[in-house]
Amino acid sequence: MSLTKFARTIIVPTLLVLACHPGFAQDVKKVGTSAAVFLRIPVGVRGAAMGSAYVALADDASSMYWNAGGLARLDKVSVFVDHSPWLPGLDFNYFAFALPVRNVGTFGVNVTALTTAEMEVTTIDNPMGTGERFSASSVAVAVAYSRNLTDRFSIGVNLKYIREAILNSAATGFAFDIGTLYDTPFPRVRLGVSLSNFGTNLRIDGEDLNVRVDIAPEQAGNNQSVVGRLKTDPFTPPLIMRVGLSWDAIASEQTRLTLAVDGTNPNDNAQSLNLGGEVALFRETLLLWAGFNDLFLADREKGLTLGAGVNLETAGVEFFGGYAFQDFKRLGAVNRFSLGLKF
Repeated sequence: MSLTKFARTIIVPTLLVLACHPGFAQDVKKVGTSAAVFLRIPVGVRGAAMGSAYVALADDASSMYWNAGGLARLDKVSVFVDHSPWLPGLDFNYFAFALPVRNVGTFGVNVTALTTAEMEVTTIDNPMGTGERFSASSVAVAVAYSRNLTDRFSIGVNLKYIREAILNSAATGFAFDIGTLYDTPFPRVRLGVSLSNFGTNLRIDGEDLNVRVDIAPEQAGNNQSVVGRLKTDPFTPPLIMRVGLSWDAIASEQTRLTLAVDGTNPNDNAQSLNLGGEVALFRETLLLWAGFNDLFLADREKGLTLGAGVNLETAGVEFFGGYAFQDFKRLGAVNRFSLGLKF
Protein backbone atom coordinates (compact mmCIF):
# COMPACT_ATOMS: atom_id res chain seq x y z
CA MET A 1 0.00 0.00 0.00
CA SER A 2 1.49 3.34 -1.06
CA LEU A 3 1.76 6.22 1.40
CA THR A 4 -0.73 8.25 -0.67
CA LYS A 5 -3.28 5.45 -0.66
CA PHE A 6 -2.72 4.90 3.05
CA ALA A 7 -3.36 8.57 3.78
CA ARG A 8 -6.50 8.53 1.66
CA THR A 9 -7.98 5.33 3.09
CA ILE A 10 -6.89 5.43 6.75
CA ILE A 11 -5.58 8.78 8.02
CA VAL A 12 -8.06 11.14 6.34
CA PRO A 13 -11.22 9.22 7.41
CA THR A 14 -9.83 8.92 10.93
CA LEU A 15 -9.23 12.66 11.21
CA LEU A 16 -12.70 13.37 9.81
CA VAL A 17 -14.32 11.09 12.39
CA LEU A 18 -12.42 12.75 15.22
CA ALA A 19 -13.11 16.24 13.94
CA CYS A 20 -16.85 15.59 13.59
CA HIS A 21 -17.22 14.00 17.00
CA PRO A 22 -19.51 16.08 19.27
CA GLY A 23 -16.83 16.18 21.95
CA PHE A 24 -14.81 18.62 19.83
CA ALA A 25 -17.75 20.98 19.46
CA GLN A 26 -18.98 21.11 23.04
CA ASP A 27 -17.70 20.49 26.55
CA VAL A 28 -20.16 17.69 27.37
CA LYS A 29 -18.40 14.63 28.78
CA LYS A 30 -21.42 12.43 29.64
CA VAL A 31 -19.44 10.62 32.35
CA GLY A 32 -21.33 7.68 33.80
CA THR A 33 -23.88 7.42 30.97
CA SER A 34 -22.75 4.08 29.49
CA ALA A 35 -23.67 0.53 30.37
CA ALA A 36 -21.20 -2.37 30.53
CA VAL A 37 -18.30 -0.10 31.44
CA PHE A 38 -16.31 -3.21 32.44
CA LEU A 39 -15.52 -3.41 28.71
CA ARG A 40 -13.17 -0.47 29.23
CA ILE A 41 -10.99 -2.26 31.79
CA PRO A 42 -7.60 -2.90 30.13
CA VAL A 43 -6.65 -6.50 29.40
CA GLY A 44 -3.21 -8.04 29.87
CA VAL A 45 -0.21 -6.89 31.87
CA ARG A 46 1.70 -5.63 28.85
CA GLY A 47 -1.00 -3.28 27.63
CA ALA A 48 -2.00 -2.20 31.15
CA ALA A 49 1.59 -1.56 32.29
CA MET A 50 2.26 0.56 29.20
CA GLY A 51 -0.45 2.96 30.27
CA SER A 52 -2.95 1.45 27.81
CA ALA A 53 -0.87 2.80 24.92
CA TYR A 54 -1.14 -0.52 23.13
CA VAL A 55 -3.36 -0.22 20.06
CA ALA A 56 -0.33 -0.07 17.72
CA LEU A 57 1.53 -2.88 19.51
CA ALA A 58 -1.17 -5.51 20.08
CA ASP A 59 0.11 -8.71 18.51
CA ASP A 60 -0.85 -11.42 21.02
CA ALA A 61 -4.14 -13.02 22.08
CA SER A 62 -5.05 -9.95 24.14
CA SER A 63 -5.27 -8.01 20.88
CA MET A 64 -8.90 -9.13 20.65
CA TYR A 65 -9.51 -6.45 23.29
CA TRP A 66 -7.12 -3.75 22.08
CA ASN A 67 -7.06 -4.07 18.31
CA ALA A 68 -8.47 -7.12 16.54
CA GLY A 69 -6.26 -6.33 13.55
CA GLY A 70 -3.23 -7.41 15.57
CA LEU A 71 -4.61 -10.92 15.99
CA ALA A 72 -3.45 -11.74 12.45
CA ARG A 73 0.18 -11.25 13.54
CA LEU A 74 0.05 -14.48 15.58
CA ASP A 75 1.76 -17.45 13.91
CA LYS A 76 1.09 -20.04 16.65
CA VAL A 77 -1.87 -21.37 18.59
CA SER A 78 -2.15 -19.14 21.66
CA VAL A 79 -3.82 -19.28 25.06
CA PHE A 80 -3.92 -16.18 27.26
CA VAL A 81 -5.24 -15.65 30.81
CA ASP A 82 -5.41 -12.39 32.73
CA HIS A 83 -6.52 -11.89 36.35
CA SER A 84 -6.84 -8.88 38.61
CA PRO A 85 -8.40 -8.26 42.04
CA TRP A 86 -9.70 -5.10 40.37
CA LEU A 87 -11.22 -2.85 43.03
CA PRO A 88 -12.50 -3.71 46.54
CA GLY A 89 -15.00 -6.56 46.21
CA LEU A 90 -14.45 -7.05 42.46
CA ASP A 91 -12.51 -9.64 40.47
CA PHE A 92 -11.62 -9.18 36.81
CA ASN A 93 -10.76 -12.14 34.57
CA TYR A 94 -10.05 -12.52 30.86
CA PHE A 95 -9.48 -15.65 28.81
CA ALA A 96 -8.53 -15.82 25.13
CA PHE A 97 -7.74 -18.55 22.62
CA ALA A 98 -6.38 -17.87 19.14
CA LEU A 99 -6.00 -20.27 16.21
CA PRO A 100 -4.06 -19.19 13.09
CA VAL A 101 -5.08 -20.96 9.87
CA ARG A 102 -2.64 -20.64 6.98
CA ASN A 103 -3.96 -18.65 3.99
CA VAL A 104 -7.28 -18.09 5.77
CA GLY A 105 -6.60 -15.88 8.78
CA THR A 106 -6.66 -16.12 12.57
CA PHE A 107 -9.73 -17.10 14.57
CA GLY A 108 -10.22 -16.39 18.25
CA VAL A 109 -12.60 -16.66 21.17
CA ASN A 110 -12.45 -14.62 24.36
CA VAL A 111 -14.37 -14.19 27.60
CA THR A 112 -14.32 -11.11 29.84
CA ALA A 113 -15.83 -11.23 33.33
CA LEU A 114 -16.15 -8.78 36.20
CA THR A 115 -17.71 -10.44 39.25
CA THR A 116 -18.48 -9.70 42.88
CA ALA A 117 -18.48 -11.89 45.94
CA GLU A 118 -21.86 -12.75 47.46
CA MET A 119 -23.45 -9.94 49.45
CA GLU A 120 -26.38 -9.80 51.87
CA VAL A 121 -29.69 -8.34 50.70
CA THR A 122 -30.68 -5.26 52.71
CA THR A 123 -33.93 -3.29 52.59
CA ILE A 124 -35.37 -0.20 54.26
CA ASP A 125 -37.22 -2.44 56.70
CA ASN A 126 -34.21 -4.73 57.20
CA PRO A 127 -31.09 -2.54 56.98
CA MET A 128 -29.01 -5.24 58.69
CA GLY A 129 -29.97 -7.87 56.11
CA THR A 130 -32.88 -10.11 55.21
CA GLY A 131 -30.93 -13.36 55.31
CA GLU A 132 -30.93 -13.58 51.52
CA ARG A 133 -27.74 -13.25 49.53
CA PHE A 134 -27.01 -12.02 46.01
CA SER A 135 -24.16 -11.37 43.60
CA ALA A 136 -23.60 -9.28 40.49
CA SER A 137 -21.67 -10.04 37.32
CA SER A 138 -20.77 -8.48 33.98
CA VAL A 139 -19.73 -10.92 31.25
CA ALA A 140 -18.86 -10.64 27.56
CA VAL A 141 -18.33 -13.66 25.31
CA ALA A 142 -16.83 -12.95 21.89
CA VAL A 143 -15.52 -14.49 18.70
CA ALA A 144 -12.92 -12.82 16.53
CA TYR A 145 -11.40 -13.05 13.08
CA SER A 146 -8.36 -11.26 11.67
CA ARG A 147 -6.45 -11.40 8.42
CA ASN A 148 -3.33 -9.91 6.85
CA LEU A 149 -4.41 -8.10 3.69
CA THR A 150 -0.81 -7.29 2.77
CA ASP A 151 2.57 -7.91 4.39
CA ARG A 152 2.12 -4.56 6.18
CA PHE A 153 -1.61 -4.20 6.77
CA SER A 154 -4.01 -6.36 8.82
CA ILE A 155 -7.63 -5.96 9.82
CA GLY A 156 -9.84 -7.78 12.31
CA VAL A 157 -13.24 -7.84 13.99
CA ASN A 158 -14.42 -9.00 17.41
CA LEU A 159 -18.15 -9.82 17.87
CA LYS A 160 -19.41 -10.00 21.45
CA TYR A 161 -22.49 -10.90 23.48
CA ILE A 162 -22.81 -8.86 26.67
CA ARG A 163 -24.76 -9.65 29.83
CA GLU A 164 -24.87 -7.71 33.10
CA ALA A 165 -26.83 -9.26 35.96
CA ILE A 166 -27.68 -8.46 39.54
CA LEU A 167 -29.90 -10.71 41.69
CA ASN A 168 -32.88 -11.64 39.45
CA SER A 169 -32.48 -8.89 36.84
CA ALA A 170 -30.19 -8.56 33.84
CA ALA A 171 -29.39 -6.50 30.75
CA THR A 172 -28.14 -8.05 27.51
CA GLY A 173 -26.84 -6.73 24.22
CA PHE A 174 -24.48 -7.20 21.32
CA ALA A 175 -21.47 -5.19 20.19
CA PHE A 176 -18.49 -5.44 17.89
CA ASP A 177 -14.94 -4.11 17.65
CA ILE A 178 -13.01 -3.45 14.46
CA GLY A 179 -9.32 -2.67 14.24
CA THR A 180 -6.45 -2.24 11.83
CA LEU A 181 -2.69 -2.46 12.25
CA TYR A 182 -0.28 -0.98 9.71
CA ASP A 183 3.52 -1.11 9.44
CA THR A 184 4.16 2.35 8.02
CA PRO A 185 6.86 3.15 5.42
CA PHE A 186 8.79 4.87 8.20
CA PRO A 187 11.31 2.46 9.76
CA ARG A 188 10.00 0.59 12.83
CA VAL A 189 6.87 2.75 13.11
CA ARG A 190 3.42 1.15 13.35
CA LEU A 191 -0.03 2.69 13.32
CA GLY A 192 -3.06 1.15 14.99
CA VAL A 193 -6.69 2.24 14.80
CA SER A 194 -9.60 0.57 16.59
CA LEU A 195 -13.27 1.19 17.27
CA SER A 196 -14.58 -0.78 20.24
CA ASN A 197 -18.02 -1.61 21.65
CA PHE A 198 -20.27 -0.35 18.88
CA GLY A 199 -23.57 -2.08 19.47
CA THR A 200 -27.09 -2.24 20.82
CA ASN A 201 -28.37 -0.44 23.89
CA LEU A 202 -28.66 -2.34 27.17
CA ARG A 203 -31.76 -2.09 29.36
CA ILE A 204 -32.02 -3.92 32.67
CA ASP A 205 -35.14 -6.04 33.18
CA GLY A 206 -36.26 -8.89 35.42
CA GLU A 207 -38.31 -10.01 38.39
CA ASP A 208 -36.73 -7.47 40.72
CA LEU A 209 -38.50 -4.69 38.80
CA ASN A 210 -41.94 -6.08 39.64
CA VAL A 211 -43.96 -3.88 42.02
CA ARG A 212 -47.41 -4.02 43.59
CA VAL A 213 -49.60 -1.11 42.52
CA ASP A 214 -53.13 0.12 43.13
CA ILE A 215 -54.18 1.53 39.76
CA ALA A 216 -57.24 3.28 41.23
CA PRO A 217 -56.49 4.24 44.84
CA GLU A 218 -59.56 6.49 45.10
CA GLN A 219 -61.99 3.71 44.15
CA ALA A 220 -63.20 1.11 46.64
CA GLY A 221 -63.49 -2.56 45.73
CA ASN A 222 -60.76 -2.62 43.05
CA ASN A 223 -57.77 -4.94 43.07
CA GLN A 224 -55.17 -3.21 45.20
CA SER A 225 -52.28 -5.52 44.36
CA VAL A 226 -51.92 -5.46 40.59
CA VAL A 227 -48.41 -6.50 39.57
CA GLY A 228 -46.64 -3.83 37.56
CA ARG A 229 -43.09 -3.58 36.27
CA LEU A 230 -40.74 -0.62 36.42
CA LYS A 231 -39.37 0.41 33.02
CA THR A 232 -35.69 1.33 33.04
CA ASP A 233 -33.85 3.55 30.57
CA PRO A 234 -31.57 2.05 27.91
CA PHE A 235 -27.87 2.89 27.90
CA THR A 236 -25.29 2.55 25.15
CA PRO A 237 -22.15 0.39 25.49
CA PRO A 238 -18.90 2.29 26.19
CA LEU A 239 -17.98 3.16 22.60
CA ILE A 240 -14.33 4.16 22.31
CA MET A 241 -12.06 5.02 19.40
CA ARG A 242 -8.31 4.58 19.72
CA VAL A 243 -5.58 5.84 17.39
CA GLY A 244 -2.02 4.90 18.29
CA LEU A 245 1.57 5.00 17.12
CA SER A 246 4.49 2.86 18.25
CA TRP A 247 8.18 3.30 17.44
CA ASP A 248 11.07 0.90 18.07
CA ALA A 249 13.59 3.57 19.02
CA ILE A 250 16.27 0.92 19.65
CA ALA A 251 16.16 -2.44 17.91
CA SER A 252 19.34 -4.47 18.33
CA GLU A 253 19.77 -8.22 18.69
CA GLN A 254 20.00 -8.01 22.48
CA THR A 255 17.95 -4.93 23.34
CA ARG A 256 14.80 -3.19 22.16
CA LEU A 257 13.20 0.05 23.31
CA THR A 258 9.67 0.77 22.12
CA LEU A 259 7.74 3.98 22.72
CA ALA A 260 3.99 4.26 22.19
CA VAL A 261 1.24 6.85 22.34
CA ASP A 262 -2.53 6.38 22.01
CA GLY A 263 -5.23 8.98 21.58
CA THR A 264 -8.61 7.88 22.97
CA ASN A 265 -12.03 9.28 22.18
CA PRO A 266 -14.80 7.66 24.31
CA ASN A 267 -18.52 8.39 24.15
CA ASP A 268 -18.77 8.91 27.91
CA ASN A 269 -15.79 11.12 28.70
CA ALA A 270 -13.38 13.63 27.19
CA GLN A 271 -10.48 12.82 24.88
CA SER A 272 -7.12 11.93 26.42
CA LEU A 273 -3.68 10.49 25.69
CA ASN A 274 -1.96 7.37 26.99
CA LEU A 275 1.82 7.06 26.98
CA GLY A 276 3.92 3.91 27.34
CA GLY A 277 7.35 2.42 26.95
CA GLU A 278 8.76 -1.09 26.77
CA VAL A 279 12.33 -2.31 27.24
CA ALA A 280 13.15 -5.83 26.06
CA LEU A 281 16.45 -7.34 27.25
CA PHE A 282 18.40 -10.53 26.56
CA ARG A 283 16.74 -11.24 23.21
CA GLU A 284 13.19 -10.54 24.38
CA THR A 285 13.56 -12.70 27.50
CA LEU A 286 13.00 -9.93 30.08
CA LEU A 287 10.43 -7.19 29.52
CA LEU A 288 10.06 -3.98 31.52
CA TRP A 289 7.15 -1.57 31.09
CA ALA A 290 6.10 1.88 32.26
CA GLY A 291 3.32 4.22 31.24
CA PHE A 292 0.85 6.91 32.14
CA ASN A 293 -2.95 6.90 31.69
CA ASP A 294 -5.37 9.67 30.73
CA LEU A 295 -2.96 12.52 30.12
CA PHE A 296 -4.80 15.87 29.78
CA LEU A 297 -8.02 14.37 31.16
CA ALA A 298 -9.60 16.58 33.82
CA ASP A 299 -10.47 14.80 37.07
CA ARG A 300 -8.60 11.68 35.97
CA GLU A 301 -8.49 8.75 38.39
CA LYS A 302 -5.73 6.64 36.81
CA GLY A 303 -2.09 7.59 36.47
CA LEU A 304 1.26 5.78 36.64
CA THR A 305 1.60 2.18 35.47
CA LEU A 306 4.54 -0.21 35.86
CA GLY A 307 5.20 -3.86 35.11
CA ALA A 308 7.59 -6.64 34.18
CA GLY A 309 7.38 -9.94 32.34
CA VAL A 310 9.40 -12.86 31.01
CA ASN A 311 9.37 -14.87 27.79
CA LEU A 312 10.68 -18.44 27.94
CA GLU A 313 10.75 -21.21 25.35
CA THR A 314 11.22 -24.93 25.78
CA ALA A 315 10.43 -27.88 23.52
CA GLY A 316 8.83 -25.56 20.99
CA VAL A 317 6.40 -24.09 23.54
CA GLU A 318 6.64 -20.38 24.34
CA PHE A 319 5.67 -19.27 27.86
CA PHE A 320 4.87 -15.72 28.94
CA GLY A 321 4.25 -14.47 32.47
CA GLY A 322 3.96 -10.95 33.79
CA TYR A 323 2.82 -8.53 36.47
CA ALA A 324 1.43 -5.00 36.19
CA PHE A 325 0.77 -2.23 38.70
CA GLN A 326 -1.89 0.44 38.15
CA ASP A 327 -2.04 3.52 40.36
CA PHE A 328 -5.42 5.02 41.24
CA LYS A 329 -5.75 8.38 42.97
CA ARG A 330 -8.59 7.54 45.35
CA LEU A 331 -9.45 3.89 44.87
CA GLY A 332 -6.12 2.30 45.73
CA ALA A 333 -3.59 0.50 43.54
CA VAL A 334 -4.54 -2.44 41.33
CA ASN A 335 -2.32 -5.47 40.72
CA ARG A 336 -2.78 -7.82 37.78
CA PHE A 337 -1.20 -11.00 36.48
CA SER A 338 -1.10 -12.60 33.03
CA LEU A 339 -0.02 -15.95 31.67
CA GLY A 340 0.30 -16.95 28.04
CA LEU A 341 1.24 -20.01 26.00
CA LYS A 342 2.10 -20.36 22.31
CA PHE A 343 2.59 -23.75 20.69
